[in-house]
Amino acid sequence: MDLDLREIITVGMVLFAVIDIVGSIPIIVDLRTKHGHIESEKAALVAGLIMIVFLFVGEEFLKLIGIDVHSFAVAGSFVLFFLALEMILGIRLYRDEEANSASIVPLAFPLIAGAGTMTTLLSLRSQFHTVNIVIAIFLNIILVYIVLKSSSKIEKMLGKNGLGVVRKTFGVVLLAIAVKLFAANVKGLFV
Repeated sequence: MDLDLREIITVGMVLFAVIDIVGSIPIIVDLRTKHGHIESEKAALVAGLIMIVFLFVGEEFLKLIGIDVHSFAVAGSFVLFFLALEMILGIRLYRDEEANSASIVPLAFPLIAGAGTMTTLLSLRSQFHTVNIVIAIFLNIILVYIVLKSSSKIEKMLGKNGLGVVRKTFGVVLLAIAVKLFAANVKGLFV
């Protein structure tokens, strides 16, 4: 076993920054308002499963269906872009009237285990031992679950106006992440 606490901490911090679950609180609260319920356990488990599966078979799966990592990341940047527009402008683009929960889409994927997270996992795999990445994923999923479970308490603490300010602020941050993800990968489409 190549267990290394320093690698686990490094990978964990990178994943925490990319997943940005704290910054996603306004989106989570918004999804809960639209759908009435978020299954925290289901969302966390599915996101963790997606990340672990993608860590081991992601690149091969994308190659199998003829999609390169850059195309996948650019597609993910569009999804993040539209989520950010919803937050900033207060409009609703994503409509799923039949769903009674937002646990899988868009929460587990693409918000938690999205293109940014998946492309990050592929790059981390080339630099760190797999066992340390899996442990870091597990630790991040625990944090994701805690934030999802306490989102209503966080909403009450911030209040409606505070939540509006945080939603718009993090909408701009999410928009910037979408643009950065797009810019970093769009040139890879033409190589």
